[in-house]
Amino acid sequence: MKVTLERATLLKSLNHVHRVVERRNTIPILSNVLLRAEGGDLVFKATDLDLEVLETAPAMVEIGGATTVPAHMLYDIVRKLPDGSQVTLETNEEQTALAIVAGRSHFTLQILPVTDFPDITAGEFSNHFTIPALDLKRLIDHTQFAISTEETRYYLNGIYMHSLNADGGSVLRAVATDGHRLAQAQLPAPAGAQGMPGVIVPRKTVSEVQKLIEDPEANIAVELSETKIRLTIGPVVLTSKLIDGTFPDYEKVIPKGNDKVMKIENALFAQAVDRVSTVSNERGRAVKLSLQPNSLVLSVSNPDSGTATDELTVEYDAEPMEIGFNARYLLDITNQLESSSAQFRLADSGSPTLIQDDGDNNTLYVLMPMRV
Repeated sequence: MKVTLERATLLKSLNHVHRVVERRNTIPILSNVLLRAEGGDLVFKATDLDLEVLETAPAMVEIGGATTVPAHMLYDIVRKLPDGSQVTLETNEEQTALAIVAGRSHFTLQILPVTDFPDITAGEFSNHFTIPALDLKRLIDHTQFAISTEETRYYLNGIYMHSLNADGGSVLRAVATDGHRLAQAQLPAPAGAQGMPGVIVPRKTVSEVQKLIEDPEANIAVELSETKIRLTIGPVVLTSKLIDGTFPDYEKVIPKGNDKVMKIENALFAQAVDRVSTVSNERGRAVKLSLQPNSLVLSVSNPDSGTATDELTVEYDAEPMEIGFNARYLLDITNQLESSSAQFRLADSGSPTLIQDDGDNNTLYVLMPMRV
């Protein structure tokens, strides 16, 4: 194999695929990226056995062929080459090493046989649809923060995506929860998404898709089966196994009868939460919200460092109440709110609270209270 391409092109493709490769691997071939030169293209492929990323880049192919080389090592080498240089990749006659040449820089890397490289993309996809990149990014952005990191409840380690009839039409909905908070976002279902199986897309896959969406104007082709999802994002094809589990009946935890409504200005509220939580250096320290008609007092008490209070004018005309929340969780949710104001629908100090952007029925957040 002998192929030449611009450093910028090579670096961009390696940047996309090398992230999938785990730095510590017990199986040597999984540390490598597969390079295949054919026609006028160089094809890159990397996998961790659960997720596979394939990208095609234009190149000048002198001798077609394929090889595998350490992904992170190759990425670091190309990253440090001079801007604008032409990079030649060439295997030796014995097929034991790959030479990387750019100007006066010359590197040689050990290679492993292509036949050892695994392929996870086999299988049929039953559902196909196309979604604007901006729409998919919005679904992910509004829910990703609530994905659980608790490995024992593995079925919560991703975003649950499904279609259903709601609000007078068919919608594509994304939901994530870690048991303390829940995030839900939806949009009108694209043609072909109706009747898709409900799937749990793993956290690592969600994170990679988010990074791969570089052109918000693009369209993304989505293919689904019961066990896999494939997304085509420009020149990149990402295939991932789905989480094999049953997502809980999340609608049961979304409160329906919360009748105490507090309307806040998002920016002022977020700043106040951030200010008072400064004195709490412990993770998960509660911030107490004390509500009176048209008034909200936020307070934090930390026996080790001190106390803090802040007062805001809010729209609230129900009976006085006090409720505590994890300050970090409150800020995670306020970071997702897009309009200038939001509504907190409360029941009592021990029940979940519903939080929504004013005038936006496509997103909602549920937050469990903390004892204060």
